[in-house]
Amino acid sequence: MDFDVNVFLRWLHYLAGVTWIGLLYYFNFVQVPALARAAAEQEKGGPGPAAISKYIAPAALCWFRWAALVTWLSGAAYLLHQGNFVNAFTLGLGLDAGDPVRFYSATIGMGAWLGTIMLLNVWGLIWPNQKKVLGLVEATDEQKARAKRTAFLASRTNTLLSIPMLLFMAAASHGSLF
Repeated sequence: MDFDVNVFLRWLHYLAGVTWIGLLYYFNFVQVPALARAAAEQEKGGPGPAAISKYIAPAALCWFRWAALVTWLSGAAYLLHQGNFVNAFTLGLGLDAGDPVRFYSATIGMGAWLGTIMLLNVWGLIWPNQKKVLGLVEATDEQKARAKRTAFLASRTNTLLSIPMLLFMAAASHGSLF
């Protein structure tokens, strides 16, 4: 059996993507509400959010940001190996209207652009601000409050963008948006 680079890149992209989006959903639907509950219970003598912030969040954020990067790089490598990178990122605009690659390029390109925005949010907004929130870099209480809000909004934006991104990614291979 010969090694198939396309199959390898596609599965690496899927595995990293599931990890990235799974952690994104974990943060937004599990950890954020749990931290709020833990902080409220701390006022009543509960353990508070310290263990989550000290042990779980840094490890989960490590997997999250590297999964984001591997997802993007493996997707880009897959498109490059297929010869579709430029067509995807230009949404197939240079192709003839009747060319079947145009639908694929436009569709996968929309997913790729959404994924690119999400990657930039992870590395440019979420991670730098989470380092302040978690105390990994020094910040004043005011800076931490702003960082917490910025990271929260960027993470929620990624959660919202993930839905159409997944729709476009699936549609590119399955020939339909709906």
